[in-house]
Amino acid sequence: MTSQVILVLGATGSTGRRVAEQLQAAGHRVRAASRSAETRFDWSDPTTWEAAVSGVSALYLMAPDGTPIDPAFVSLAVEQGVERIVLLSSGGIETMGDERLLAAERTVRDSPAGWTILRPSWFDQNFDEGFLRPAIMAGELVLPIGDVGQGFVDAGDIAAVAATALTEDGHAGQTYELTGPRSLPFAEAVEIIGRASGREVRYLGGDEDYIAANGFTGESIQATKAFAALRALGDQPVTETVAQVTGHPPKSFETYAKQAAANGAWR
Repeated sequence: MTSQVILVLGATGSTGRRVAEQLQAAGHRVRAASRSAETRFDWSDPTTWEAAVSGVSALYLMAPDGTPIDPAFVSLAVEQGVERIVLLSSGGIETMGDERLLAAERTVRDSPAGWTILRPSWFDQNFDEGFLRPAIMAGELVLPIGDVGQGFVDAGDIAAVAATALTEDGHAGQTYELTGPRSLPFAEAVEIIGRASGREVRYLGGDEDYIAANGFTGESIQATKAFAALRALGDQPVTETVAQVTGHPPKSFETYAKQAAANGAWR
C-alpha cells in the first residue's frame, strides 16, 4: 500500500501524531489532517471534508472527545474511494453509556469499507499530554475509580496497531481491545509517576471525593454513576492484542513514566 494515500485524522493529537509518524517511517504516503495541519479538517466545517479525503485509500478515523463522528463524512470517504477504515473508539463504552462512540462504531460497521475498531484502555499519555496532567502537576488526582485495576496502554502501541490494520490484510471486521501488559490501580499509577518525576502526588478515588472536588451538580453525579458502573466490573483483564497484531509486547507503565519524566513531562 506504499503507493496509496492514508488519511490520518487528529494528526496533531496523541494517537494521530504517532500513527502518522509510524506510517511515514515505514514508507507509506500519509495525509496528516487536523484543524491546524496543512491539510485542514474540521468536523464542524463540512467544506473541509472532501479535499481531505480525495484520493485516499485508507482512513484513521477519530474525533475529539465530545465530538460525534458524522456518518455523512464516512459515506463521503467511501464514495471517494476509501476501502479501509480504522476507528479509534474506547474500552468500556457500553458500561459507561458512551453513546457518541457507540454510534461511531455502528457507523463504520454499517459502511461497505473494510473496518477495524480499536478499543483501548486508558492512555498512558493522559497523564502527561492529556486531561490528567493538570492534576499531576497540582499534586492531587481525584477520579472515582476506587482501587480497581486498569489496563493502561501506551499511545505508541495503539498507533502501532492502527498502522498495522491500515496497511496489512487480516484485520477487517475485527474489534480490538487494547491494554498494556498489566492491570494496575490509579493509586499505583500515580505512585509510579511520583517516583519517576520526583513529585508528590496523591490519589483520591471515592465518589464523595469527586463530588467535593467538582461540586454537587447533575454532571458530577452522572459521572460518578458512570464510574461506579466501571468499578463494578472489577480489575480490567489485560489482552495480548498489541503483541499479536504488532509482533512486539506493549510498553509497561513504568517504562512510559520513566521516559516521560526524562523528557520533562512533569517539570
